[in-house]
Amino acid sequence: MAKILYQGHGSLRLVSLDGIVVYIDPYAGGGYEVPADIILVTHQHMDHNCIEKPAKKTDCNVIQNFDALKKGEYKSFTVKGLTIEAVPAYNKNHSRNTCVGYLVTVDQKLIYFAGDTSQTTEMADLAPRKIDYAFFPADGKFNMDEVEASECARIVGARHSTPIHMLPGKLFSEEKAAAFHADGKLIIRPTEEITLD
Repeated sequence: MAKILYQGHGSLRLVSLDGIVVYIDPYAGGGYEVPADIILVTHQHMDHNCIEKPAKKTDCNVIQNFDALKKGEYKSFTVKGLTIEAVPAYNKNHSRNTCVGYLVTVDQKLIYFAGDTSQTTEMADLAPRKIDYAFFPADGKFNMDEVEASECARIVGARHSTPIHMLPGKLFSEEKAAAFHADGKLIIRPTEEITLD
């Protein structure tokens, strides 16, 4: 089965059963030595777009927010058997014209990487998609806090919901993780890797 490594802050590494390696918002922590097939960037803030950090395969595909959102149209991609769909992400600190989240389908699992966002009206459209895993920011400064993130988790209704991006400049916050509430709540700490069920 596919695995997800939480590197800390808003950075994650996804590896499919066939060994396709995807980095999402590379910046924090370690675990970048596994060469990337795909790198996804939700927006151009420096704590999300360190595309030079992961090792890369010669045919690595880098998909950044400006590739995924063009003239108001959210793009979809099929890369090495994975389906990647850009979706809205925005708040007062992140323009809806320059920020995205991603839906990634891998090994018959649908994963929602919300990116830097607060609650959006479009999140309600995700519930019928029956998402397996969802990752929400919860810092309360640049994005929604853990209470609003809990509400977003309720709206999206994923089988498993995980808070990330919890404290500016820090990998993780036990306090904010404890205050996040959702059906299927799944807390992953930096350097922990989960197998998708």
